Formats: sequence, C-alpha cells, structure tokens
Amino acid sequence: MSHGYDPRPPAPAGPALGLIGKAMEWTNRLLLVPCMVALIAASAILTYSVLVRYFYKVPTDWQDEASVFLLVGATFLSGAYVQSMRGHIGIEALAGLLPPAVNRVRLILVDAAGGAFCLFFAWKCWGMLHEAWVEGQTSSSSWGPPLWIPYSTMALGMSLLALQLLLHLAGRLAAWRAGA
Repeated sequence: MSHGYDPRPPAPAGPALGLIGKAMEWTNRLLLVPCMVALIAASAILTYSVLVRYFYKVPTDWQDEASVFLLVGATFLSGAYVQSMRGHIGIEALAGLLPPAVNRVRLILVDAAGGAFCLFFAWKCWGMLHEAWVEGQTSSSSWGPPLWIPYSTMALGMSLLALQLLLHLAGRLAAWRAGA
C-alpha cells in the first residue's frame, strides 16, 4: 500500500486471546469446505431447475428456496474467514490521505462499530432461531422447509464474524498500548 500502513490487525496479545485466535483460524478454515460445497450445490440446483423447466416443461417448486438456504449458509458462515483476511469491501481512499496514527484510530473505530453491529445482529438471529425452533416455523412455500435451518447459519455466522472483529479490535488495542 502506498501509505505504508497495513490494515490487517496484529495477532491478539496474551495466551487466552491467542488461543481464541487460533481456534477461530481453525474454525474459519473448517467452514470453508461446506461453504464451497453449498455454492456448488446451489448453482447445480438452479441449473437443473432451468434445464428441467426448459426441456421437459416440468416445474420445480423447491429449487429457489433450497438455493437461497444454501447461499445464506455459505454467505454467513464464510463471513468470519473473509474478515480474517480483511477481504470485505472497505473504503481505502481515506487510508492514503490520513497519517498512520489517525489511520490506526480509524481502523479501531471501524472494528469496534462493526463488532457492535455484528453482536447485535447475532443476538437478533439467535432470537429468530429460538422462535423458529420452538414454534416449528416453516417457510410459506409448498415445500415448507423449517426456518431454523437458515436462521441457524445466520446466527452462527454472525456470532463468528462478531468474534473475529472483536479479536481484530483486541489486537489493534494491544498494539496501540504497546506503542506500535
């Protein structure tokens, strides 16, 4: 980067945070395979649906919902991995204009705000999951799959993303205290 500041946070300091960071790294990598399989499955399902409708004039009523469930799972469960690589969309125009010390403050504020938002979102997702499970909620389609399936991937994915952001924040704050 032209401004000389690496936006990736330092590793969290301390044995407990280091252990949590290693567990997050392992979890993120473990979830990549099912996320990739879900993306391939969603594309295969949609392709099958198009071909069956076009060539055989047979309607399918489950493919859209199955694909959405798979895409929701892949999107939410891979969010923490993407964040660990700082792969989410970010506006770096300010990074090149700000001095490194101000940029560090900006990144701390971004990680804090992002972590707070993701914690709130995760909390709401866990509530929706509980409600869907207890009430036995299903989708309104003719297929009617249970809604706890997408809500569980949303809740887990947002919880992992919030934890990843909080680990980044802890690393940045530790580096700031150390004078880095």
